[in-house]
Amino acid sequence: MPAVSAHVPKSTLQKNQTAKKRFVFWTLPNYSLIALSSAVEALRMANRVANQTIYEWVLASTDGEPVAASNGLAMAPTVSVADIGSANIVFVCGGVDIESACNSDVIAKLRNLSQRQVALGSLCTGGYVLAKAGLLDKYKAVVHWENMSALEEQFPKVIFSRQLFAIDRDRYTCTGGIAPLDLMLNIIKSDLGREIAPMISDQFILDRIRNDQDRQHVPLMARVGLFHENLIEAAALMEANLEEPLSLDEIANLVGVSRRQIERLFKRYVGEVPTKYYLDMRLRRARSLLLQTAMSIMEIAVACGFQSPPHFSKCYRDLFGHTPSAERRNSRRALLEPDEAAAKV
Repeated sequence: MPAVSAHVPKSTLQKNQTAKKRFVFWTLPNYSLIALSSAVEALRMANRVANQTIYEWVLASTDGEPVAASNGLAMAPTVSVADIGSANIVFVCGGVDIESACNSDVIAKLRNLSQRQVALGSLCTGGYVLAKAGLLDKYKAVVHWENMSALEEQFPKVIFSRQLFAIDRDRYTCTGGIAPLDLMLNIIKSDLGREIAPMISDQFILDRIRNDQDRQHVPLMARVGLFHENLIEAAALMEANLEEPLSLDEIANLVGVSRRQIERLFKRYVGEVPTKYYLDMRLRRARSLLLQTAMSIMEIAVACGFQSPPHFSKCYRDLFGHTPSAERRNSRRALLEPDEAAAKV
């Protein structure tokens, strides 16, 4: 990692944020190492950029022994959950075969932490454990897309979302992969102000900091299984034809089934009509271009199959809650220094 060339002066940090915050990462057997390291590295770099120790972290396990991650590696030092002391947030770190890692002892210890008013969070499939303990009832929560459908059926009191992460009162749940990096950057931004998070992002060569409005992409094959070849082929045709969208009749003809059959398949297994699925796919692509490129809004609209800018703007607002121009303006403003942002308003 190259040396950080600039630090944020302590005077620019938000007030009352010189006190340390302590996060505990409770590693369960076969946890996702990339999810854990993404979270920890964000905290490490926050301390380095701020030029002071604001965040502390500790790895824990049920018995205090290092736990093997899903890739076979174990990390030390690791302490027992019974010896973690004070903590601002305890994150349950899950991964493969999470059901086997969720036993009565783990559930009892989590419930005890909740009774002590400790904020709880989860990485990857760790949300399953919190849900099993009844600690996500009536909370918005997320979990890795591979487990989403099953958990929605198993825990109907939990408000599951397709977001990358969710912060709901004293619950901090997150999907897997590198999404914990985005969660931590948003926590850091809330704690320390808008200056530090982009500096961390630059150090990690991250194009942009995703927020809780970004959704995890759930592959269609994972949603409908391997046996619906016509449905998967239709979706693949849509993805390959974003700039010049195909009509539903054209898609049906290429797949070799009737239009009505395509409509029935999408309605039954995806839960929406194919035209809506296709439209949302194009809009998600537009959002990616809007936030990650310098293309004009008109160029983005055309690239995603919209010939009318007003129609593009309306569809975008319907899905994301704001117009494309507002999305780009807010994204750029978030990266400006406070005084520069004020000058732009």
